[in-house]
Amino acid sequence: MEQELQRLLNFPVAPGSADCVAPMLHHHMGWDAHAPLAAGKRTRALLVLLCAGASGGRWQRALPVAAAVELAHNFSLVHDDIQDGSTLRRGRPTVWSVWGRAQGINAGDALFAHAHLALARAAQLPPAMRVRALELLGAACVELTAGQQLDLAFESEALVQPEQYLRMAHGKTAALLAAAAEMGALAGGATARVRTHYRSFGAQLGIAFQIRDDLLGIWGTGASGKSVASDIESRKKTLPLVYGCSVSPALAAAYRPLAQGGAGTAEIIALLEQAGARAYTEAREQAAARAAEAQLLLASPRGVAGRALRVLTAQLLGRAA
Repeated sequence: MEQELQRLLNFPVAPGSADCVAPMLHHHMGWDAHAPLAAGKRTRALLVLLCAGASGGRWQRALPVAAAVELAHNFSLVHDDIQDGSTLRRGRPTVWSVWGRAQGINAGDALFAHAHLALARAAQLPPAMRVRALELLGAACVELTAGQQLDLAFESEALVQPEQYLRMAHGKTAALLAAAAEMGALAGGATARVRTHYRSFGAQLGIAFQIRDDLLGIWGTGASGKSVASDIESRKKTLPLVYGCSVSPALAAAYRPLAQGGAGTAEIIALLEQAGARAYTEAREQAAARAAEAQLLLASPRGVAGRALRVLTAQLLGRAA
């Protein structure tokens, strides 16, 4: 997978090459660093390959599809970092913090273009399959940007309802995972019915994954890589806070910024517990996890890839493999 990505993004750059954008892309992809996990987990790409193999196809044929999904995901990360003002990703400087905001936008645009070229040039796939994969990827990117729009809009809204938050999470997190699973099944030769189950599996997996991340951002132990209560400190509107503020006026008042009289982290966590926010969020996570597992069962994944897909699903859902 990594070799496919590097081939598509011209890594390493040949001496005298006119590709002046490549160094920014290589930096973001983690190829110019020695830090652990600098390249990321490539979860979406892995999902494509496993769904292709579990559908009875050869995972190798799905490599350009997996690369396209991974590049689209990274395009969104580069732009997210700019919109959020994040100077670090995976412990390393973000593209925009090194080259500036304008060049960061340019780098994200390049990754978006490379994602679509990866599919358009995938000669090992039948033309009709390439066209369908391009449609699925394009639709997922539209949903992703809509989810990001909602996420940014929520920052200036005093009160967000849980269902509004879940619509945002579907676009920002679940849409690309749904497309990844369906595109993998498509490359594996699955029927339309089976592809629908894989798509629903990916969508529910994305929702469960996002909600679990929300839980770890408040009640995590630190072993997950997220700082304990980091989401509260930055006043993010994650599902526990969205639900808690919608049912508890005291919590809504306490969750104002500190400069506006908001409360400290310990008091907010106590108010969250009183409002039943943790129990509510855990119940929503478990519902999405069960739905993902049910859809995967209906897709009937086969062989070694099918077993690996079940293991990956268990890991992403924080369950025993």
